[in-house]
Amino acid sequence: MVQGQPAILGVMGGGQLGRMWTQAAQRMGYATAVLDPDAESPAGLISHHAITAAYDDPAGLAQLAQLAHAITTEFENVPAAALEQLARLRPVAPSAACVAVAQDRLQEKAHFQRCLDAKGVPVAPFASIQTLKDLQAVPPGLLPGILKTARMGYDGKGQVRVANPAELQAAWAQLQHVPCVLEQLLPLVAECSVLVARGADGSCVNFPVQRNLHRNGILAMTEVYPGNVPADLAEQAVAATRQIAQGLSYVGVLCVEFFVLDAASPQAQGLGRLVVNEMAPRPHNSGHYTLDACDQSQFDLQVRTMAGLPLTAPRLHSAAIMLNLLGDLWLAHAGMPPWDAVLALPGTHLHLYGKTQARAGRKMGHLNITAATPQEARAVALESSALLGLPLDFDVDSKPL
Repeated sequence: MVQGQPAILGVMGGGQLGRMWTQAAQRMGYATAVLDPDAESPAGLISHHAITAAYDDPAGLAQLAQLAHAITTEFENVPAAALEQLARLRPVAPSAACVAVAQDRLQEKAHFQRCLDAKGVPVAPFASIQTLKDLQAVPPGLLPGILKTARMGYDGKGQVRVANPAELQAAWAQLQHVPCVLEQLLPLVAECSVLVARGADGSCVNFPVQRNLHRNGILAMTEVYPGNVPADLAEQAVAATRQIAQGLSYVGVLCVEFFVLDAASPQAQGLGRLVVNEMAPRPHNSGHYTLDACDQSQFDLQVRTMAGLPLTAPRLHSAAIMLNLLGDLWLAHAGMPPWDAVLALPGTHLHLYGKTQARAGRKMGHLNITAATPQEARAVALESSALLGLPLDFDVDSKPL
């Protein structure tokens, strides 16, 4: 409270992550301020204060700093320089320096190597491609691989699979010869992620390891329950994520994604089964299940880190499955998916983001399914997917590791 009024917390970005953060902050008694270029952003529409401005607009940043007592960001592509400008006036978490690392794959990989090489959690073998000379010097062993832009890539954007040098050259031209990273294509059996929340005092808590399924580079499903990932891999992933956060002196919610390799593959023999992929300096799509399956959500902990409140370890009270709902679903159902039939199933929790226009690949919402057992959650997930027309086959999509 400030002079009898609720303290105001601010966020850069008004999308669905900003919206869910806003709801958590307001539930805890804070007023909120959102800066976003869209006058009808999902978070701005429900916030106490909505500032319509570009992320680097000096007047907009000054207004946000004047209103808010602490500021965060909902996604990593907010200019780090803007966060640095805000930090001269208000506490900002995560810091501009942390966000800058996440914005550049080369900086990110270098940080992972500094933190994790001694821990036995490597990055995928890679090469930096910034010049024609770099392109010509790519080791043959990195192909087939995935060429990724070093900056501004997410949800499968800015990524091209390549099988040989000719395809690599064409892909780099397709990406406008911007600085890129070529990563060796690895034999994956699963992908997983870990969410931690770290306070300014160095305290750190984590959620259980999340097992994820991606389609076309976009998260399709997350499963969380005891045993979803073998205990030794889960412990290794949590320890690695905490080490990454500590190495950045990170404050806020951080998500780190990992690959799980086929144990029988030559790559796994050389690298180990767990490979670190990338990080997101914010709450994450794979953590949306926490809204219904945990006693604290990832957004609750984001608010706590901003406000300097104690961090207590979140508890998973239900087996959970999260299904991502993309705009394709609205297009396939002529604008109205059968929510009544889905919500008639036990343990279903629908979260829609308030976006007025559905587009293919656009994240419109998610469906959380909670149950006493993983088997019950999976059964409802299959029924829900059938009603919605989402492809889901646990025998194919989520084999035991």
